[in-house]
Amino acid sequence: MKFATYVHQGKESVGLVDAEAERIYRVDAADMVELIARFDEIAPAIRMNGNGADLAEVRLLAPIPRPRRNIFCVGKNYRDHAREFANSGYEAGAVKGAEIDDYPAVFTKPGTCVVGPGDTVDTHPRVTSSVDYEVELTIVIGKGGRDISRAEAHKHIFGYTIINDVTARDRQKNHRQWFLGKALDTFCPMGPWITTADEVDAENLQVKTWVNGELRQDANTRDLIFDIPGLIETISAGTTLEAGDLIATGTPAGVGLGFSPPKFLKAGDNVTMSISGIGTLSNPFA
Repeated sequence: MKFATYVHQGKESVGLVDAEAERIYRVDAADMVELIARFDEIAPAIRMNGNGADLAEVRLLAPIPRPRRNIFCVGKNYRDHAREFANSGYEAGAVKGAEIDDYPAVFTKPGTCVVGPGDTVDTHPRVTSSVDYEVELTIVIGKGGRDISRAEAHKHIFGYTIINDVTARDRQKNHRQWFLGKALDTFCPMGPWITTADEVDAENLQVKTWVNGELRQDANTRDLIFDIPGLIETISAGTTLEAGDLIATGTPAGVGLGFSPPKFLKAGDNVTMSISGIGTLSNPFA
């Protein structure tokens, strides 16, 4: 199943998406986090019925427009991207020959970054001159927990969505800690919806990005250095995960800093991302 947050006739709702028929059906939940947390209770009443609307008639928001906690993010989780980042000159303290980390690099993005499909991303020209894109398969936690083992990890996943981990590379480098380069308003487009875990093989999904129609990123989640169960095990070690938490799993090679000269984003650009089995996320930059 696919679930979206949307606005129809001035009202924000959560809905079940029929992607083939391009329709959405309202679900009786206050918001997406409530749907996730109470899914076993709510699920029997979910159906495609008379409450449907054409997708063309609604405005899709980010699936979780107002995350209750910061978004967990993983850096350098594809080998080719780890190498292009280390060789780009934008990774503070990069050591040749040590591009692949022994442990996942984990940082966060605040919920104030989040925007939805089609929303405009601010390039913040007074703050940065090196805005970059990063397509990321993103885990949506369903069942909370702490000290979750690899073997139990998939039981805690509600589904998956797409995040564009927009990054100011100069701030990422200058401040060494990545937060300020990742935390600018609008720097977390998310969507178009959440696809439940039973519908996708998350370890075998094609991940792509186009900038103004040019294919830039094209990889498969088989190439993740630290896999999904391992990430959940690592992040939950001593830290309680909650229903609705988001874990962005990292981006493949092909980001703007990997080109010579770098191909950073500018006002007027459009970035489109797709992950097989989930959907397509597109945003203009200004």
